[in-house]
Amino acid sequence: MAETGSMPPLLDRLRRVLLGSSEAQRPIAQLDLPLNLQRFFTPEALSRLRAAAVLVPVIDHAAGPTILLTRRAENLRHHKGQISLPGGGRDAADASLAAAALREAQEEVGLDPALVDLVGYLDDYPTITGYRITPVVGLVRQAFDPVIDPGEVAETFELPLEVLLAENAFERKSLLRDGFNVLVREINHDGRRIWGATAGILWELRQKMLGHD
Repeated sequence: MAETGSMPPLLDRLRRVLLGSSEAQRPIAQLDLPLNLQRFFTPEALSRLRAAAVLVPVIDHAAGPTILLTRRAENLRHHKGQISLPGGGRDAADASLAAAALREAQEEVGLDPALVDLVGYLDDYPTITGYRITPVVGLVRQAFDPVIDPGEVAETFELPLEVLLAENAFERKSLLRDGFNVLVREINHDGRRIWGATAGILWELRQKMLGHD
């Protein structure tokens, strides 16, 4: 792996903005929620959330870095067909949340953990479905051919990091939740709609890289 000083500018920036982040100290991401939904994320409620982790795999292509995303299989009970990052709940055998993210990525898309350099962590993202998701950002040192588990993943695709950082990358949409309209962010790219927790995690990554944190 090249030294940080000789890395492409976007990857150099990615390393710099996540420098110092750790699994031991993970704040909660700031969520833009109406008061009626904030009850789901009181300190007591947060303490009951199940630990989960996702890998944000940034692939170092010669043409520019991309983020690997998946479309969940249609036969899944929850969130079927939605765009996601590789990941899932932390198992008792996982030594850390980073280990959980790497394990899930290997199971879902065949990404060998040996190809991933861990860069850092984004803020934890709580969900009303009962998870506290820790996003683990990893740099994939070379392109690889995904081998998907069809029971979990329908397809993979890549979002260029430059697209994520573009001025109009995100749109604001209204989502009906518990009888209230909630404003959410989403990305529409190459015919795919990225929304929910995945969009929230990518939004935080964008903000950090642009210095808006």
